[in-house]
Amino acid sequence: MPSSTGPAIDTITEGGRVTQVGEGQEADEVTPPVMTFGAPAAGEILAERYELAEHINDDSAGRQVWRGVDVVLRRPVAVVLRYPGGESAKEMLQAAVAASRVIHPNLVGVYDAIDEEERAYVVREWVDGRSLREVVAEGVLDPARATAVAHAVAGAIAAIHATGMVHGNLHPGTVMIADDGRVVLADARTDGAESPETDVRAVGGILYYALTGHWPHVEATLGGTADRHARAAVPDAVRDASGALAAPRQVRAGIPTYLDDLIMDLLDPQLTVPSADVLAAELGRLDAAAEEQYLDSGPLRFTTADNTPDIPTTGGRKTLIGVAALLAVALIGLLVGINVLSNDPAGPEAAPTPSATVPAQAGAAGEPDPPLSKPVKLDLRADQLRVIDPEGDRTELDGVEKVVNGDPNDGWETDSYNRSTFGNLKDGMGILINLGEPREVTSVKAEFSAPGFSAELRWGTRDYPSTSSGDRQLVDTYQRIGNPFEKADGSTITFSDFVPGQKYQYLLLWITSLPQSEPYRYKIGVQEITVQAR
Repeated sequence: MPSSTGPAIDTITEGGRVTQVGEGQEADEVTPPVMTFGAPAAGEILAERYELAEHINDDSAGRQVWRGVDVVLRRPVAVVLRYPGGESAKEMLQAAVAASRVIHPNLVGVYDAIDEEERAYVVREWVDGRSLREVVAEGVLDPARATAVAHAVAGAIAAIHATGMVHGNLHPGTVMIADDGRVVLADARTDGAESPETDVRAVGGILYYALTGHWPHVEATLGGTADRHARAAVPDAVRDASGALAAPRQVRAGIPTYLDDLIMDLLDPQLTVPSADVLAAELGRLDAAAEEQYLDSGPLRFTTADNTPDIPTTGGRKTLIGVAALLAVALIGLLVGINVLSNDPAGPEAAPTPSATVPAQAGAAGEPDPPLSKPVKLDLRADQLRVIDPEGDRTELDGVEKVVNGDPNDGWETDSYNRSTFGNLKDGMGILINLGEPREVTSVKAEFSAPGFSAELRWGTRDYPSTSSGDRQLVDTYQRIGNPFEKADGSTITFSDFVPGQKYQYLLLWITSLPQSEPYRYKIGVQEITVQAR
C-alpha cells in the first residue's frame, strides 16, 4: 500500500515557460540513470487521485517531472517521481515533510508526498510561469521590479528560517515568476550543507543578477556548495584583475546608489549580514517607497564582522553602521523633517528635539491636539463584503451577507475539511470588507461559531478581481495589522492595533486554521463582523 508522508515541498525548475523542474543538484554529482521499468504513462492515475497528463522532463537527480491533474479538486498539479522509492527516496521525502511546515505565499504550495517502495512522488502546486533566469535572459529588471522580487524572496526565506530550517539552494533558477506576477521560491534542500547566512547573502545575489544579468556566485564567496549547476547556466559577474566583484553600478548605469550599497554589503564576507526577517523588512521599505527622494540617503548598512563600524570616508562606500541604530535614526529624522516642513514657519532652528517631535495630527506649536471624535459603529452592507478564496474551487463564496445581518446565530461558514489547515489544500480563507471610503478605524470585532480557530486582520489600498488569481494577489499584497490570534480561546476576537490617524478602506479578515467540528472534521463560521471608526 502507498504510504503518505504528508504534504511536502520538492519544487523544481527548468527552462521555458513552464518552469517546473528542479535544478538544485550539483553539476559535479554523478547523474543517476533514469529508471524506465514500470515507467508511468499519460493517463495513469496515482494514489487514485493524481492523473498524469504530460511528461515535462527529468532533472539532474533522475527524477521525472509530470504535469498532472488532481481529479478530486480538478486543479493542475506537478508530480515529481523518483525511482526507486523506499530508502533511495528518503532525502526527497524528508525534504517534503520538513518543508511542509512552512506556509507562505511566496513558497510553492505542496499537496502530498507518497512512497510506493518501487517509486516515490511528491505532488505540489503547478506554477504557470518562468524562472528568474529566463526572465532576465530577455532583459534585466528595472530597480523597482528587482526590489519587489528580492522582497518576496527574502520574506519566503524568513518564513523558512523561522522554523529552524534553511533553503540552501537560492539562485535564479529556483526563483519563479508566475504569469500573474507572483514570485515563488522553489527547490529547497535539506542536506544541511548551508546556513541562514548563505540564504541571506544569496538574496543579494538575486538582486545583483536581476539588475545586471550576471550571477555573483555567492557560494564561491562563502566557500559553500549551493548551486554549482546554476553557475554554469548564467553569465559570471564582472571582476577586476584581483578577482574583486564589480559593483552593479559599474556594470549597468541607472542603478540607485542605495541598491548598489545594499547588494555589495550582502555580498561582502567581511560584513555581518542581518537576519532574513530584518532584510525582508528593509526590502519592503524600499519596495513600498522606491520613488521617495529620501531613499537617496541610503538604506540600512551592515557592521563589519567584528561589529566595529568603519570610519567614514569622503566618497566610495558610505559609513557602515548597525541596522537597528540606522533605522531608528532614519525614523526620527523623517518625523522631525516632516514636522519642520509642515508645522514650523520659523525654519530648522526651531525644530523640536526627537523627544519632543510633534505628532502629525497635532495643531500648531504650543497648541493642544484637537479633540478626537468618538468612534461609531459602521453600518456595513452585504455589497461591501466578499469571500476571498485563492486556492478554492469557488464553491464557498455564498452567504457572506449573513455576517452583517445582525443575527449572531446566522453566519457564513466554510466547508468541512479533514485537517485544521483546510485539509492542506490552501493557506487560508477570508472575508474582504470594503468600507466604501478611507476611514480612521479603531477596532474590528469578529464573532465566530466556535473557539480554536486562528485568524488575523490585514489591510490594503485596493481591491482586485473576484477570481482565484485576483484573490491570490490581494492576499499576497495586503499587510497584517497587529498580531494574529492563534487557536483563539474564545469565539469573539477584536483587532485594535490600528495606527492613529491612518485611514483604511480595505480590510481582510483572514482565517488560517479551523477548529474541530466533529471527529476528524474541521470547519468554522463567521457570525458577525463589527467595525468601529471615526
